[in-house]
Amino acid sequence: MENKVKTKKDLQREYKERAKPAGVYQVKNTANGKVLLGSSLNLEGPLNRHKFMLKIGSHTNKTLQNDWSEFSPDAFVFEILEEVKMKNDPNFNLQDELTLLEMIWLEKLQPVERGYNLNTRIREA
Repeated sequence: MENKVKTKKDLQREYKERAKPAGVYQVKNTANGKVLLGSSLNLEGPLNRHKFMLKIGSHTNKTLQNDWSEFSPDAFVFEILEEVKMKNDPNFNLQDELTLLEMIWLEKLQPVERGYNLNTRIREA
């Protein structure tokens, strides 16, 4: 049996091919309870982007950015609330499942009324 060492190219290909988690996440200010609710077909991207934009002071949501500066980064948590559970079913539709999760979490957290969301369109790429 040959013990093949994986090349950088192999590792990059495997990373790109692996299933990316889809679901709903939040950026929560633990000091005042406000949340920015979001969803994505690739959860890793938006969470990292929000964190980065806040750190460099150029987040598009000015209220969130101001609170980040006022309360300090330690007051914020970035967390995945729920992932879409994949089903081995020919009728399974990832987009529809994510839409259902979005509706549940929008109702539960009301991030437009009590948080940082400007509207109920929370899906990111």
